[in-house]
Amino acid sequence: MRKLTSAILAIGLTVTAPLAAAAQQLSLGEISGYLNQLRTAKGAFTQINDDGSVSSGTVYIKRPGKVRFEYNAPDSGLVVAGANTVVIYDKKSNQPAETYPLSRTPLSIILADRVDLGRAKMVTGHSYDGTATTVTAQDPANPQYGNIQMKFTGNPVQLRQWVINDGNGSATTVVLGDMQVGVNIPNSMFDTGAARANTDR
Repeated sequence: MRKLTSAILAIGLTVTAPLAAAAQQLSLGEISGYLNQLRTAKGAFTQINDDGSVSSGTVYIKRPGKVRFEYNAPDSGLVVAGANTVVIYDKKSNQPAETYPLSRTPLSIILADRVDLGRAKMVTGHSYDGTATTVTAQDPANPQYGNIQMKFTGNPVQLRQWVINDGNGSATTVVLGDMQVGVNIPNSMFDTGAARANTDR
């Protein structure tokens, strides 16, 4: 269940937007604009867990507030966020599904209807290494929930890597290949009740 729990804290998106020139640090305004233009996306992901194990699958994003992780075998798990709730299903576990308020995960920062990285005390790190811009963000009102460290390249802007440092000191990295952006994803994909029924089959 631990691997699946990591999913509610870590996703990556590779989406393009012509917002900045190459070879320079991206501003927080440019990055916020890039994230805000993303409404739907789907694609494969690779997740590197804190213990070094690797998981993979398909992620579906529909902003605001919705995300779905479908894990490939042998994990065979499912994580669904919708209606301000994140539910984690593990077919291999005899334990009931885990449920968390979306607001208690750093994921809520990116799934918000409007992302504003210029908000006071949200960004705790903003740097450039000559190739990529790295931004670390947290919920200013609840820093104990951890943070998201995002790495972007420019021209066009792309989010290449996403690292979550949770409140327990664990780090989870997610890397994506090309994403399909602007795709039609039905709201039923994020129905936590339906997801439970499908997992129990």
